[in-house]
Amino acid sequence: FTIIAASVVALGADNLKRRLAYSTISQLAYVVMAAALLAPLSIMGAVLHIAAHAFSKITLFFAAGAIYTAAHKTEVSQLDGIGRRMPWTMAAFTIGALSLIGIPPFAGVISKWYILAGALSVQNSLAAAVILASTLLNAAYFLPIVHRAYFRPLDAKALAHPHGEAPRSMVAAMAITAA
Repeated sequence: FTIIAASVVALGADNLKRRLAYSTISQLAYVVMAAALLAPLSIMGAVLHIAAHAFSKITLFFAAGAIYTAAHKTEVSQLDGIGRRMPWTMAAFTIGALSLIGIPPFAGVISKWYILAGALSVQNSLAAAVILASTLLNAAYFLPIVHRAYFRPLDAKALAHPHGEAPRSMVAAMAITAA
């Protein structure tokens, strides 16, 4: 329930940090569910997901902080075209998002694969369905951010107040965690 409910709330959140926070609730519920399955593969997946989530989510929160620092934007609806102004920040954000969705070759695919394999090994089709549904919800709340950043034009207000990347120290931190 927590995995799906938190993902649905994240899907409706326009505030970037709120979306990331509800995503965290959902992602950490993966760990609980995987451990509760008591399958060796799912327990391995739970351990791997702790690490994959930690690196991916800190990258996303670093990016959210960098966006606020450099562009003073907090809402997803304000991010049109920001990838052209903050390419390093949005590249790091994209890597973190793709990892949490579970897209190869990023870390999240490995942990989700083990959790899914563990669920199937104990014939728990409900857990397997939840992982698959949540993965689709993850894509539904992360990919629109990436799309806005790269494929929507900058709004007139952003053009009137140009900004660039966040300070180098912030970009370096994101690059390290994204890598």
